[in-house]
Amino acid sequence: MASAPLPASSFPVPGELGWRKSTYSGGGNDCVEVAFLPGGTAVRDSKNPAAGMLQLSSAEWEAVLSSARRGALDLP
Repeated sequence: MASAPLPASSFPVPGELGWRKSTYSGGGNDCVEVAFLPGGTAVRDSKNPAAGMLQLSSAEWEAVLSSARRGALDLP
């Protein structure tokens, strides 16, 4: 189920978020970064952080994590 759109005034400013990436990334720029928001999570490409971010609700983020844990997002 998709989240309801947020009004533009409630969008977080990417430069003000506490972005982090997995310690498994090896320090490279070939991963995603996450920032935790009230009620959700923002995700962006570490290679191109200026390209924007994807904002997920808490339920959507948990669905992504669940899919990753069971291998549903692995490349063939």
